[in-house]
Amino acid sequence: MANVKLAIIYYSSTGTIHGMAERLQQAGEKAGAEVRLRQVAELAPEEAIASNTAWSQHFDRTKNEPKATADDIVWADAVLLGTPTRYGNVASQLKQYLDTLGAQWGQGLLANKAYAGFTASQTAHGGQESTLLALYNSIYHFGGVIVPPGYTDPLKFADGNPYGVSHVTGATNDAPVPDEVTAALDHLATRIITIAAKLKD
Repeated sequence: MANVKLAIIYYSSTGTIHGMAERLQQAGEKAGAEVRLRQVAELAPEEAIASNTAWSQHFDRTKNEPKATADDIVWADAVLLGTPTRYGNVASQLKQYLDTLGAQWGQGLLANKAYAGFTASQTAHGGQESTLLALYNSIYHFGGVIVPPGYTDPLKFADGNPYGVSHVTGATNDAPVPDEVTAALDHLATRIITIAAKLKD
């Protein structure tokens, strides 16, 4: 698994998805992969960001971090995509990034890679599953290999999401990621690296 290249590409407004992405990075590196952690560009107007203190603070903290480019997904053998739910769908910032990959898609450069997703919402039924399923619609068009965690480990019965990994942030949008979700993130990183290694062989 040491030769697997893992790209973790995500959008995070207030920091939850960012924290989950960092955990995936740690797990991926521990599993022996070469990892790129990249956030996509912010599209929201300044007044919208300024209207939410947590959003504004996270934007300021991460504005100088590397931004995702098409090369990051072309480079990778495995790709983990992270987005908060937006009305049960993918956040426009991540969707816009995916929509810019037409040239790479047309050349077949997005195919035959392992893909999976992670998400968060304020409530348990706030669109986590539908967001991941909507995200995977793009992967079908890429010709990618979707690698859901399913129930491939007993710990998945604790976090309860076979489509990817998800976290409930609560009404105040700041609930810490619990142990069962952290364990699910570690499992997702290890699983996608394992499958990507088999695809490379």
